[in-house]
Amino acid sequence: MSPVTFGVIGIAAVLLLMALRMQIGFAMAVIGFLGFAVLNSFPSAFSVLGHEPFKTAGSYGLSVIPLFMLMGQFAFISRMGAEAYKTLYYWIGFLPGGLAMATIGACSFFAAISGSSLATAATMGMVALPEMRKFKYSDELATGCLAAGGTLGILIPPSTVLMIYGILTQQSIAELFIAGFIPGIILSLLFILTIYITARVWPEQGPPGPRFTFPERVRSLKEPWGIFALFLLVIGGLYAGWFTPTEAAAVGAFGAFLITLIKGRLTWKTLVESLMEASKATGMIFGILIGAYILQYFLTISQITDHLVGWVVGMGLNRYIVMCILIVIYLILGCLMEGLSIIILTIPITYPLILKMGFDPIWFGVMITVITEMGLITPPVGVNVFVIAGVAKDVPMYRIFRGIVPFIFAMLVLISLLLIFPQMALYLPHTMSR
Repeated sequence: MSPVTFGVIGIAAVLLLMALRMQIGFAMAVIGFLGFAVLNSFPSAFSVLGHEPFKTAGSYGLSVIPLFMLMGQFAFISRMGAEAYKTLYYWIGFLPGGLAMATIGACSFFAAISGSSLATAATMGMVALPEMRKFKYSDELATGCLAAGGTLGILIPPSTVLMIYGILTQQSIAELFIAGFIPGIILSLLFILTIYITARVWPEQGPPGPRFTFPERVRSLKEPWGIFALFLLVIGGLYAGWFTPTEAAAVGAFGAFLITLIKGRLTWKTLVESLMEASKATGMIFGILIGAYILQYFLTISQITDHLVGWVVGMGLNRYIVMCILIVIYLILGCLMEGLSIIILTIPITYPLILKMGFDPIWFGVMITVITEMGLITPPVGVNVFVIAGVAKDVPMYRIFRGIVPFIFAMLVLISLLLIFPQMALYLPHTMSR
């Protein structure tokens, strides 16, 4: 059996173990270890198994992960998302579908300091859903906008997915974060436009909320000061070149800690809970990364990536046709797997291909992040949908999935725009201080 054939069997084995509910990090580590042992030797495989976990866990560059996780936890307990929602509620809540629009806007703000889709969806679900129900919003629109708005947490910087992509491909995390900013804003606006059209065509789905006076609106602007301060400090510092990503994460975590303290929402209990939750999330991500690095040894020695690149290039297809095929594959995977798992499992295979085809790796990182977002709200996995179902316990799953259909079309529009206008993602990184 050739090494390439053995590599294909190894990838199929990883997918099988995942289908059997084995944690993806362990699945990749087991197959990577066994595959490398068969194609090389068991002593070499044990050597990899011994040093790779230590090298990964002790990496200074990877310390960006626990720090951003901690920043997101402090942002959660400080209720910054609720404050952003209140301000937007005052300004646009009176429009048709205005409460849902305010929800998307608040999700965008909270995404800018959390980096987590699930945290964004859960936080805004608890804040916005009661208000939309008070004004008799349809369950489809209310839950659909929450599930879709939560996906902004992995596109608007700081983003966990872009962070992992940068680590795996050795691309600049700072440039990836900045690259996600404009597409993230455009996607937020597309979501808002989707809600506006829905509420105009079917007014009963999104009735107008209360109208506040201008002085009341102005006074509400002081509420989300913590989000603005934290975003300008972290992302502004990255863009200006003041901080490396690790330094920005440390500054962000400390800044979020101070804001939570100033707001009087930091107690010994919430501090311990934040540290515990950040540790759990970090452990999960590190476990997946260690498994991915072990699997890469196997994929490298099997030469499956080199053969795939050679085969695709040899077909003579236009590079945009190849990209469209990859997009379809990622969309299918998104219906079956969790987003972070897709990125970590596929990047070692697809990344060399897109480089050979002449695509910008920063642009590609933003593109697959958007596609991964779609996987968060598409059946049967739809992790964000399950989070919202946990908040709105009386709403059947099929109604939530029906509510997210218009937002999936909005994401497809953004994917098309990124294909046609790649500078949407590349303009800001090219103007960064280096």
